[in-house]
Amino acid sequence: MSVVKINVLTVPEEMRRELEKRFANRAGMVESADGFEWFELLRPVEGSDRYLVYTRWRSEEDFRRWQESRAFQAGHAQAAAEAAGQGHGHGQGHGHGHGGPAATDSELWTFEVVESAGPKQG
Repeated sequence: MSVVKINVLTVPEEMRRELEKRFANRAGMVESADGFEWFELLRPVEGSDRYLVYTRWRSEEDFRRWQESRAFQAGHAQAAAEAAGQGHGHGQGHGHGHGGPAATDSELWTFEVVESAGPKQG
């Protein structure tokens, strides 16, 4: 059964463009992880300052392995160096990077996929 992880990031208006840029520059860091199924960055439209970072995984174990992976740790270390003004590479976009955190708060939600549907094929 797939598991969904939603990272809820509170992002002030003036940091939205920066956050989106950081995610655009993440250069496929998660897509090659074993068990990874889907990623979406969802921008708030009405009355909210919270972005949703949606990832779907084959299992909780796959997600945990990704969090413990070298790629995950390297991405966060690089982002921390950028926030400290020590590097110019691309961060992972989880609230780190040039100019410090883009998000003022972060919360992780976990869901199991009970039912799923896609477009009906004619």
